[in-house]
Amino acid sequence: MDTLLYIVWNPSIEAFHIGPLAFRWYSLCWLVGLLLAYLVVKWLYKDQKLSDEKFDPLFIYCFLGILIGARLGHCIFYQPDYFLTSAKGFVEMLLPIHIDPQGSWHITGYQGLASHGGTLGLILALLLYVKRWKVPVWQVLDNIAIATGTTACFIRLGNLMNSEIIGRATDVPWAFIFERVDQLPRHPAQLYEALAYALLFVIMLCIYKADSSETQKLKNSETQKLGTGFYFGLCLTYIFLFRFFIEFTKEVQEDFEEALLFDMGQLLSVPFVVVGVWCMVKGLKRSERQ
Repeated sequence: MDTLLYIVWNPSIEAFHIGPLAFRWYSLCWLVGLLLAYLVVKWLYKDQKLSDEKFDPLFIYCFLGILIGARLGHCIFYQPDYFLTSAKGFVEMLLPIHIDPQGSWHITGYQGLASHGGTLGLILALLLYVKRWKVPVWQVLDNIAIATGTTACFIRLGNLMNSEIIGRATDVPWAFIFERVDQLPRHPAQLYEALAYALLFVIMLCIYKADSSETQKLKNSETQKLGTGFYFGLCLTYIFLFRFFIEFTKEVQEDFEEALLFDMGQLLSVPFVVVGVWCMVKGLKRSERQ
């Protein structure tokens, strides 16, 4: 096989060191994605004249909701036989450590995060935030949806730097050879998703700006679609519909998926698409009533 035809991919998983501390690309991508979402939502709150007092706690709710949901989602959906059947697995599910057979342990970080669980955790955290800070629920969900593409994009770039969630073997000219995995040219599925989510952010921003311009002409105080659930529905539908089809280019993540017609990622995506379409339809009806 002529590897010159493909992209040989084997970056270090560590970006840099400060003393004994190693900073991984994956962690940095998570932080950059969250920072960009933070800045986008802060701008949206300012644009909609929502107070800083209501914005400041939002990041904590989002961060904890995503992290806890993503971790529990991976453990429950993908590896329940490991994490739910022993005290050792249960501890590793909750704490970012690995326990050796001899009983010693070391910090590894959370190795295994699921986007479906992260989405559920985020939604639940936002509902708690809405109840505590008395902000209209659809307005909050729509604002977060507009910024979601930035975080999702960088999380998948982190997966790319880790050479994980790899694609199936292929002969397309842009195939990657993930040397830490094997010597086969494969679909860069992580890159496909990262680009799709970056495009989602651009689409969301364009709709928001166009909607704002139209609203200014009507001398209304709010955008017509914002606060109706339309953006939230569009975000769910776009991400998980794309996720359903992109799974056909991926290797299965767990052995039990080999026996399934659709893998776990596809099965978990269907309810989100259904909810997303429902929110879009209801959002458009609310917009028309306004």
